Amino acid sequence: MTRRHIRPTRWRPPAAAPDGGRTSRTGRLAVVRRLPTGGHGPEDVRFDQDGRVVTGTGDGRILRIDPAGGERTVLAETGGRPLGVLPEPDGGVLVCDHDRGLLRVDPDGGVEVLVAAVDGVPVTFASNVVRGPDGTVWFTTSTDRWDVAHYEGDIYEHSCTGRLLRLDPDGTVHTVLSGLKFANGLVLAPDASHLLLAETAGYRISRHWLAGPAAGTTEPLVDNLPGFPDNLSLGSDGLLWVAIAAPRNALLDRLLPLPGVLRLLAWNLPAAIRPAAAPIAWVMAFDLAGRPVHDLRATDGSYGFVTSVAERDGTLALGSLSRDDIALVRVDTRP
Repeated sequence: MTRRHIRPTRWRPPAAAPDGGRTSRTGRLAVVRRLPTGGHGPEDVRFDQDGRVVTGTGDGRILRIDPAGGERTVLAETGGRPLGVLPEPDGGVLVCDHDRGLLRVDPDGGVEVLVAAVDGVPVTFASNVVRGPDGTVWFTTSTDRWDVAHYEGDIYEHSCTGRLLRLDPDGTVHTVLSGLKFANGLVLAPDASHLLLAETAGYRISRHWLAGPAAGTTEPLVDNLPGFPDNLSLGSDGLLWVAIAAPRNALLDRLLPLPGVLRLLAWNLPAAIRPAAAPIAWVMAFDLAGRPVHDLRATDGSYGFVTSVAERDGTLALGSLSRDDIALVRVDTRP
């Protein structure tokens, strides 16, 4: 059966680093324990202020899991497909829901839709969210062309329809950035002076200034990554933790600058011979100047397709769109 038609945009990616970007920082990622979710696809994971892991699963549940004993609490059911989550100090959770837009789960389990549409158009594929000290909320949408079940179509197409949006305390919504290459992970700097934003299909993390002389401008923080960056988080160690969902694919890189018909043919090939993500579990960490600190990888099948990572006191929690559980990893935080 012919797959959905794509409308390819040409893009010439920067030359990939040799040896998959391996450096002296590259080390082994070792899973020490797993937290079953009772569902599938804990796409984003975050630690709350009490050290419990908050996530959402494909059946619409928002969960809080005690990493010590694995006890699960269902906080709410969104009625959609939760992706990015942000635990809040009062016990509530901001949720980017793929189907319903930007939501808030209150401490009693009620679900409020904060943003369902922008300029009269429904919000789809809401991805990641942060809140500023004044109550301003920023969130990303990855693509307005594809859904999560067919996200690879956007990678082939390179639609560049991702956005960074802002919800003001008075309820008004603004498009801050558009034309992004599959906008994904989002972090607010500790001093709220800037946002850090992952563009999965652009192999980069950018800094968007909110304050100071550069306010309103965007610059690269880490460019030409060796893989596809997904969700971001700021650890208790002060580092920017980056989930790398998959390594770059050499064939895809060669296809992206070429006429669209070639990508259309590749997209319609059987899955077994189409360019595919290599199986790997991979996370990286950078300081806020963009210097690499950690590069942890596992190819032993112990975990894979890592779409999120959060750090607290030397423990990493890893989430995955394709797994049923959350993986816990210990990391050396010594300088």
